[in-house]
Amino acid sequence: QVQLVESGGRLVQAGGSLRLSCAASGRTFSPLFMGWFRQAPGKEREFVAAITWRGGITSYADSVKGRFTISRDNANNTVYLQMNNLKPEDTAVYYCNTRPPRNAYWGQGTQVTVSS
Repeated sequence: QVQLVESGGRLVQAGGSLRLSCAASGRTFSPLFMGWFRQAPGKEREFVAAITWRGGITSYADSVKGRFTISRDNANNTVYLQMNNLKPEDTAVYYCNTRPPRNAYWGQGTQVTVSS
């Protein structure tokens, strides 16, 4: 069974930066795509960024292009999300999962709060 654990979220001022981590544990984990998703209060969960596990090809939601960078460390089964120039509208709980996501893989997420 695979477990995904997100970390790195905290309160930050607008314009600041954060790096989120997603560590996968359990059985051998080698998905085709890994992604970051987020859910703001009162809103549906939305896609943020994705990366191919092998080739490192990335894709981003328009709202974060140029500000966020997704990367992965295959040896350590970890995916990262570097977030720069954060805006209040980035406030959300951030989750990692495969893409498309699997219900069994949703974790607790990590809270990112951006103050204006």
